[in-house]
Amino acid sequence: MKIAVLGSTGSIGCNTLQVAREMGDVEVVALTAGRNVDLLAEQAAEFRPALLSVGDESLARALRSAIESIPNYSPRILHGPEGNLAAACDSGCETLVSAAVGVAGLEATHAAVGLGLRIALANKETLVAAGDLVMAEAKRSGAELLPVDSEHNGVHQCLRAGLRGEVDRMILTASGGPFRTTPQSEFDRITPAQALNHPTWKMGARITIDSATLMNKGFEVIEACHLFDFAPDQVQVVVHPQSIVHAMVEYRDGSVIAQLCPPDMKMPIRYALSYPERQVGLEDRRLAWDRVRQLDFEPPDFEKFPLLRLAYSAIETGGVAGCVLNAADEIAVEAFLNEEIPFSAIPIIVEKTLERSSLTAVETISETMAVDRAAREIARAVAGEISVGAKI
Repeated sequence: MKIAVLGSTGSIGCNTLQVAREMGDVEVVALTAGRNVDLLAEQAAEFRPALLSVGDESLARALRSAIESIPNYSPRILHGPEGNLAAACDSGCETLVSAAVGVAGLEATHAAVGLGLRIALANKETLVAAGDLVMAEAKRSGAELLPVDSEHNGVHQCLRAGLRGEVDRMILTASGGPFRTTPQSEFDRITPAQALNHPTWKMGARITIDSATLMNKGFEVIEACHLFDFAPDQVQVVVHPQSIVHAMVEYRDGSVIAQLCPPDMKMPIRYALSYPERQVGLEDRRLAWDRVRQLDFEPPDFEKFPLLRLAYSAIETGGVAGCVLNAADEIAVEAFLNEEIPFSAIPIIVEKTLERSSLTAVETISETMAVDRAAREIARAVAGEISVGAKI
């Protein structure tokens, strides 16, 4: 199997390469990264892909210097969107692991879908920002989208238990993040360090903050609607602090099929790369049933975590609402991590950006990217209206 990895130095990318080591029959033909030249050079020395790409031209020069001592190795080195596109469409890969953070991976992933490749999809923005366009292209080309998100991967597995027409609804679980029991009155005083301390998952900065606000779960609702062709009212979210049950599917006879495994992203990555087969799993990634004492479930608090409500509203609105939602959230999270706004301002920035944006329909990825840029400018302006010491 030949794979290309967009975002190879991020959490999902690194886990993907670990799975590639374990599987043994995986050839890595392309790796792309943003700014982490040193780690990309280490990955290149091990896997020796024919194509590498980084964020910009200066980083590409640094990468050339970093790998020049590797014997008998002269990869093609690119940068920027062109590099992502080449990795996805001109590397000879059979499976594209789309794990780049943000909309950086959208154009390349859409192009790979157009070629009919198998996509191991970890990049949320692909479906949140352009779900209608991507799924229409997949239908046209026959591309197979296999979800790497643990929740959607769980749904994918649960749906194998029956016919699609027999399903009433799906249930996505959320850990609740680090502030599940924190009073909303204390949200103004939350620091980035506190928000980055996720109780069960180890992830990148943005997705960790999104988990703390439940925006990540909102994105997953939008993804699920596109990926599995469900209506918003067929997708339910429940808070499950143990992060052992990742998803459930309820069939029309009342039977509920659940997917359980330890909170380890290598599990869904391996599933996506080896599907439809199941490879022998490692013992250290099996549930220790003598330690599973309790599984708790509770409804999410939409008042305390309004971004989840805004996500449901965005998928119901359709069009570019998801694109605006994602762009505004990314700017708001960045401002919070830079200590420019309080934690409680994140949903306010997202909501005001949606209110001030034009939600007209688009027909191309380039038009989607233009909406994304415009929404970011609006979100920056809204963030500028809020001071870090403000009481929200």
